[in-house]
Amino acid sequence: MNFATQAVWAIGLVGAAFALSSWQKLGLEGSLILAAGRAVIQLAVVGYVLAVIFAPPLSPILILFVLGVLVMISAIVTRNRISQKLPLPGIVGSLLITTLVTVAYVQLIVVQPQVWYEPRFLIALGAIVLSQAMNAAAISGERLFNTLKSNSLEIETRLSLGATPAQAIESYRKDSIRAGVLPVINAMSIVGLATIPEIVSGQLLGGAEPIQAIAFQIVILFMVLFATLLVTLLVTSGIWRKFFNAQAQLIRW
Repeated sequence: MNFATQAVWAIGLVGAAFALSSWQKLGLEGSLILAAGRAVIQLAVVGYVLAVIFAPPLSPILILFVLGVLVMISAIVTRNRISQKLPLPGIVGSLLITTLVTVAYVQLIVVQPQVWYEPRFLIALGAIVLSQAMNAAAISGERLFNTLKSNSLEIETRLSLGATPAQAIESYRKDSIRAGVLPVINAMSIVGLATIPEIVSGQLLGGAEPIQAIAFQIVILFMVLFATLLVTLLVTSGIWRKFFNAQAQLIRW
């Protein structure tokens, strides 16, 4: 059975979900069809774009451009989830630094491809980092932003007692960073026991050796752990600074 036939048969699962929703009168039928349709269209477009990027001769400029687009889209989504009042360049910079540092380390030290811009690694690793970093940044950033807004009186009290802005919001920032990183730590704690990661499952379906698939997954887990911690540090640092002026006074948003 070829891939196209497999994909067609897979649509049957969407039809089954549609039937279950209709049977139980959940009202999700429209959302299911819309989500499935969007997923097919978006992934088809991504597939054709990647086919162009992966086709020889490889163009480092094109590959870096695609990564840049991914960073920009991730930054916009992250900023919108936190607050549209935040300046976009700060979010872009945080995600860009996180992606560059993390992917460069994995590319040059761990994977060591023949050419540094090998898209099979660079695009894949960059997308994984951005996906996880975006979620962590949104969780920690939204929590810190809302906490600082709702605790302005306590922060001003600390400032009046001689605390610096960094000292006045330190506990809130730490809690926000933990909120962004803990999901990754919790996932790492049960991986292989309660779950088999999707990346491992995908590689096994693609014919990879189990040990090789697990080795790649370990690299990815450690990469994601570092990336989420780094991006939450950068994003929360940028956010709390926007709450104070040059005279160390709290700005009410």
